Amino acid sequence: MRLAVALTLGLAAVPSTAQEPPSSWVDPDTGHRVVRLTKEPGSASLYFNQNAYTADRKRMLYTTPDGISVLDLQSIEAREVVKGRARVIGAGRRSNTVYYTKDGAVWVTDVDSLRSREIGELPPGGSVATVNADETLLAGTYVERKVAGATDGTGGALPRQPDPVPALEQPRDKGRMMEERLAARLPMALFTMDVASGRTAVIHRATDWLNHVLFSPTDASLLMFCHEGPWHKVDRIWTIGTDGTRLQRIHRRSMVMEIFGHEFWGHDGRTIWYDWQFPRGEDFWLAGHDVETGERVAYHLQRNEWSIHFNVSDDGGLFCGDGGDEGQVAGASDGRWIYLFRPERVPNRAGLDEPSFIRPGVLRAERLVNMAKHDYRLEPNVRFTPDRKRVVFRSNMFGSTYVFAVEVEAAVRAGTR
Repeated sequence: MRLAVALTLGLAAVPSTAQEPPSSWVDPDTGHRVVRLTKEPGSASLYFNQNAYTADRKRMLYTTPDGISVLDLQSIEAREVVKGRARVIGAGRRSNTVYYTKDGAVWVTDVDSLRSREIGELPPGGSVATVNADETLLAGTYVERKVAGATDGTGGALPRQPDPVPALEQPRDKGRMMEERLAARLPMALFTMDVASGRTAVIHRATDWLNHVLFSPTDASLLMFCHEGPWHKVDRIWTIGTDGTRLQRIHRRSMVMEIFGHEFWGHDGRTIWYDWQFPRGEDFWLAGHDVETGERVAYHLQRNEWSIHFNVSDDGGLFCGDGGDEGQVAGASDGRWIYLFRPERVPNRAGLDEPSFIRPGVLRAERLVNMAKHDYRLEPNVRFTPDRKRVVFRSNMFGSTYVFAVEVEAAVRAGTR
């Protein structure tokens, strides 16, 4: 397929391993302007459900091969805030800080002053994935093992190990790995860490594979996590209080080969959104569960509109998706797009108001970026900017990975220049 930048800027087609990508262009297939946000080859936006924006909502965290940087969303100027091998946890919601793990410990750095503080050491083999709304607690998981030198399985005399930086691309044998890890039934602990003192406390134990730990963006005492594994074999999405109470399953499978996952919080802290397929690879929905009322909603999508990840704007009025290639679960023949979705509820003409019924709707799709040149082993991981004017994503369409943003409002009518 044609390369968008070559048509709109009048340039020769850019080889996939060649020069630095253009700073901006208008996608000729969609009419939307795309801007490159980062300058460093190998730079990447955060995973779709991590909080990437500072508390003032003016800056965005991203990673580079050399550390963690922060980008001013207005000037598009960046500065490095963490140097060296580190794994991002996310931005603070109360203060302009970044939380991360480095050299076997959890750290926090002020993005303005660059002052850093070590919070506490990680449990042996443990990871921390999220910080709560008032920045008093972190949460993570570890596999419980008897380790020489450790006092109680939550810390102790082990030497610190370099924190592994996750690979950007998905492994080719991921499906087999998921099957084998689920079958292992390793004993795991879900724990919290006090931000002030670094003390840890186990709040849940299981032989299920515990993963994707994520605090509510508004309720500092509510934590979402998943039972990881092949989605058709697990009831994936759960919530729990930080004191270990209120354990709740969010969705229960009721069909063979029903799947759901890639869950994320709405910004209101009430709705958990997730990809729901009923059954797998055949019928596609974006579903939401209100944790306060139990009300459920499900928006239908077409096969080509299914996305690896979805996200929602701050005001809840728009959704976005990163599409997928032919090898993904939807098997879409024309799914390589960044999408904008406008939710539309189906009118309740029946006059029934059964609380247990799912409220149905449809997502009306608009294509924003042609991703034909993108290798989907790198998941684009879409998110809106706080003003909902742009959708941010990462892409290797020019060879190396960079972070881009596409404007929600079309710059020109599709097909004209």
